[in-house]
Amino acid sequence: QVQVVESGGRSVQAGGSLRLSCAASGDMYARNCMAWFRQAPGTEREGVASIDSGSGNTLYADSVKGRFTISRDNALGKNTVYLEMNNLKPEDAAMYYCAIILSRCRGGLWATDFQYWGQGTQVTVSA
Repeated sequence: QVQVVESGGRSVQAGGSLRLSCAASGDMYARNCMAWFRQAPGTEREGVASIDSGSGNTLYADSVKGRFTISRDNALGKNTVYLEMNNLKPEDAAMYYCAIILSRCRGGLWATDFQYWGQGTQVTVSA
């Protein structure tokens, strides 16, 4: 089993910045894919960004390119991923979830590919 815990969500004004963190523990594989998804009330869960543990390759949704940056810390078996969010817009407000595949990233941001999920951290953006 893998445990996933997100943190960092809070209320921020439009134009502001925020950094989310996700820590994974348990039966993690060295090669894995960690990603952020988000879901606002009444909408489907949307892939935001992913990062591969081996290649370091990243993938972003068009809606966040140039504003969000995903990064990870693999030092000493630490599996932590961050999402730096800049120039936040009201439409970025959502519950943000961290998700994991115990293999390389598969080239897309499809929720059905991801095996483990956290409980989410809420981001609120006021205009």
